[in-house]
Amino acid sequence: MKLQTIACAVAIATGGLFFTHAINQAIAANDTAVVSKSVVPTKEQALVSRQLATLVDRQHYLNMRLDADTSNRILDFYLDSLDPDHTIFLNSEVEQYKKQYGATFGAALKAGDLTGPYAIHAQYRERLTQFYAFMLAELKKTQNLNQPNVYIDVDREKAAYFKNTQEQRAYWQKMLVSQLINLNISKQEEQAKQKVLKDNPELANGQDLTSPEDLTPVQTLTKRYTRQLERISRTKSDDVLDKTLNAMMLTYDPHSNYFPPVDAMELNRQTTLQLEGIGVSIRPERGNEDYTKIETIVDGGPASKTGQVKSGDRIIGVAQDGEKMIDVVGWPSNEIVGLIRGKRGTKVTVRLLAAGASMNQARNVIIVRDVIQEEDAGVRSRVVEVKRDGKVHRMGVIEIPSFYLNYRARRAGNEYRSVSEDTNNALKDLQTKNVEGIIIDLRNNPGGSLEEVARMLGQVIKSGPVVQIRDGNGNVSVFEDDDGGAQTYAGPLAILINLASASASEIYSAAIQDYERGIVIGSTTTGKGTAQVQLDSLAYGQATLTQRKFYRITGGSTQNKGVIPDVTLVDIYNEEFGERKAKNALKWDTIPTAPFKREGSVKPYVQQLDQASEQRVSVEPQFKYLEQRKAIAKKSDEQKRIVLDMDQRKAELTALEQETLQAENQRRQATGQKPYANWESYQASLDALAESRAKMKATQRPALPEEEAFVTEAANVLLDYAKIPKVKS
Repeated sequence: MKLQTIACAVAIATGGLFFTHAINQAIAANDTAVVSKSVVPTKEQALVSRQLATLVDRQHYLNMRLDADTSNRILDFYLDSLDPDHTIFLNSEVEQYKKQYGATFGAALKAGDLTGPYAIHAQYRERLTQFYAFMLAELKKTQNLNQPNVYIDVDREKAAYFKNTQEQRAYWQKMLVSQLINLNISKQEEQAKQKVLKDNPELANGQDLTSPEDLTPVQTLTKRYTRQLERISRTKSDDVLDKTLNAMMLTYDPHSNYFPPVDAMELNRQTTLQLEGIGVSIRPERGNEDYTKIETIVDGGPASKTGQVKSGDRIIGVAQDGEKMIDVVGWPSNEIVGLIRGKRGTKVTVRLLAAGASMNQARNVIIVRDVIQEEDAGVRSRVVEVKRDGKVHRMGVIEIPSFYLNYRARRAGNEYRSVSEDTNNALKDLQTKNVEGIIIDLRNNPGGSLEEVARMLGQVIKSGPVVQIRDGNGNVSVFEDDDGGAQTYAGPLAILINLASASASEIYSAAIQDYERGIVIGSTTTGKGTAQVQLDSLAYGQATLTQRKFYRITGGSTQNKGVIPDVTLVDIYNEEFGERKAKNALKWDTIPTAPFKREGSVKPYVQQLDQASEQRVSVEPQFKYLEQRKAIAKKSDEQKRIVLDMDQRKAELTALEQETLQAENQRRQATGQKPYANWESYQASLDALAESRAKMKATQRPALPEEEAFVTEAANVLLDYAKIPKVKS
């Protein structure tokens, strides 16, 4: 079934790929020119403001007008996006912004007038400059790091703005003391860890665990704040536009998002498993955060084809074709990514410095950007074995990272990759290996194409509705499995989910649960039950716009509540995020049930399955470890204020570290491994593990034991279910 969409929409996505707008936080805009403090919008940016404001006003699911009330809320969200802790703006400034711009903020955006948000951002940059100047000046003074009865509030999201500069600077000074305390403790711990590594080099496991630069805490903060000051001077118009339009979108819901051009590339990468770049992965160099190094190179990609780019090279400069080389030493890696990525066929020059080489040995490499296929990011399948009563049972596992579909390639008539086709092939392949059941692993799957969800459900159910969708006018459409009863796999089935399973993952697991086609195992999902259209024909950048809401075939929405598993396992995220934590999330509600026929019988056996699982989990070292870590993390997260006394802070931290070490050592002893002698040995081993895994491709990276425990338990639950004598109805 096809849904009617607005003219500039090219695909209907379940939108889970975009549910936190983390893309905009991770990738800088692709304007290579370093700008001055005067940042002004372009004609294209003013036009996209008009386009998007008109679209949210007329075509968002909520049917909510861009009136004075909405405008005031947009301004509040905009200010919060700039100053989330309410430590930069003063109360008088905020009141003036509301008086001057509040009631007309939305109308101005609809007219393409960006004067207000750009003026506020200019003052924000000025205040931020004052903040860093204050901190740098204070760093030249001796600070008292032992104030046992003085605390700083660390949760200021709902706190009032400061009334005057005296209050504000008093808080800034506390921030500085707190950061110095943290850095002093971190330096002490790093020195202790390096001593342990020197005494026992085997802990490094062959990895280079070089200590960070030997700077004092004061030097570290001075360098950090100086770099932040430099970043202010690199503010681009895209940065301001991003904050402005996303404040407007968030006023409607968390999943209507705007993406400036480079962010749009990331959006397209997630939906199609393709990106346009040079085919390298980069990260900050260990031991020297001034440098960003190349970690891995995509075989056959543009960088690989030059023969001049090596793993371990530092990127010290980037130039667009025919333009001046930009020195990127000291730049964050996300901004460097913004410079390197670009349209297919365009050239970029990367200045590289080999590991251990001097600056005069740097070399320039010209690379032609191309489309990079992310082969590692698609569906993966494997077989796991479970031993029971002296017999080995084989279960198939299909890991689905997202519900991807390269709709552009399909629209152009080219070959394209889709998650439904990849999953169908995996189902067929596993059956040839004589597995006794199949686990669909949707953990950390953020969503994707609604069309693909329907196809994939059709592979495991006979026929019937798979999801209901309601638009803003109350019209309900039903997506059906309309493949004529074809079914690729009809055997025992389990779905593995967690809090980071969103949107399309929730549609899939909810349908399996409602049909009682399989057992849903894990922890409650995100609760992201809305559908977005992807707008890729805007004047500048791209956007997603919420236009529909999902409902299970039984009538309940997946929105907010999520999917509650049949068999519950530990929530490793401890409800830290998701729709129930999101600002301005749409509410849960219900509509009538769609007629359907159940294809299995699971509910009568859920209690029995859950009890058997609990018995195994209670003695399983990995789950005991995860429960302990969850409790320790919760204790730390509940702190709303921290003391400005280094001795007390160190004592509190040491207590948490010892609890963590104890949990780790209990796990190691239970699994036949030697316990760590101390915290420093444990941290050195973790660093070595992280370094070695970072150098592996995703397909080569083995699952961590605490991750694999979920798969093993799902296999056990599925085996339990298969052995239960079923009563025929």
